[in-house]
Amino acid sequence: MRGIEIRKYVKSPEELQVTDLPDPVPKDDEYVIEVHAAAANFFDILQVQGRYQNQPPFPWVAGAEFAGIVLSVPRRSRSRPRFAVGARVFGAAQGAFATKLCVREVALLPVPEGWSFRDAAGLFVTAPTSYGALVVRAGIKAGDVVLVHAAAGGVGLAAVQVAKAFGATVIATASTPRKLDIARSFGADHALSYADPDWPSKVKALTPRARGVDIVFDPVGLVDKSTKCIAWNGRILVVGFAAGAIEKVAMNKVLLKNISLVGIHWGAYSVHERETIPRVWEGIMRLVREGKIRGTEYTDEEFVGLDRVKDALLALGGRGTWGKVVIKIPQEGSSRL
Repeated sequence: MRGIEIRKYVKSPEELQVTDLPDPVPKDDEYVIEVHAAAANFFDILQVQGRYQNQPPFPWVAGAEFAGIVLSVPRRSRSRPRFAVGARVFGAAQGAFATKLCVREVALLPVPEGWSFRDAAGLFVTAPTSYGALVVRAGIKAGDVVLVHAAAGGVGLAAVQVAKAFGATVIATASTPRKLDIARSFGADHALSYADPDWPSKVKALTPRARGVDIVFDPVGLVDKSTKCIAWNGRILVVGFAAGAIEKVAMNKVLLKNISLVGIHWGAYSVHERETIPRVWEGIMRLVREGKIRGTEYTDEEFVGLDRVKDALLALGGRGTWGKVVIKIPQEGSSRL
């Protein structure tokens, strides 16, 4: 097979190289997947630089999110394998920047009907993070006003779609006119630049009687400023810190408005609350079937082939992309991408 193997950390994704590698040897409980598309994530950049919290022992193959075709099923399993050879699947496992990888069944899901591999490749991390935050943690309901920061990013576009599916009004923020247009195209009712220092007052003015928003979805690190435009009993979802700094919030603001600060760490559900995972995916797939969630692949530039992984990661790191940056991985005899 071909893949991007990491034998030492790099300073930049620009140093990544594609090499010939032995085919992966699955454990008894693993599938072998032929990878047809892989999604780029910020944590991929951190991991190849040795800066992520999960660093495999050398050597290892980079990448996590993927979509592809089942080549072989587990040799031993407590129950009948869910997926047969030839099944179209997506998921997440170490080694997605390769033509083949091994993965356990718990990290696989069927590609939704009508979805391409490149659409599905970017679904496994973003959709449950956004659905889990808004539905499980914030209890979103029809009539809520939801402020989605970085609304043109992967989790942001998923959050916009989930919020609209539940009957909320969505106010989106982003950094450029292009990204604001993208947020609107995915359903945002209003879109504002968070480069404008007056965005909190403008957000508040868009709400009924200028009462403020009910829910803030924040993957950036704008919690403190968001307290200026949140309603009484509002919920602020702490999703991440894409701006690069972990905030310190004046807690008197939280007290005075009865604000709930709510964290969401989707990856930790597999350790602390496994029973919630299938419930979240059931909800996501229902919205997909109803046409309320669609793929969020970045289409302003095309990345084809493993040799373009470094370009995809550089584009993602440069903050100029929107949605999910996906790399198409052609294979002999492959189905449509």
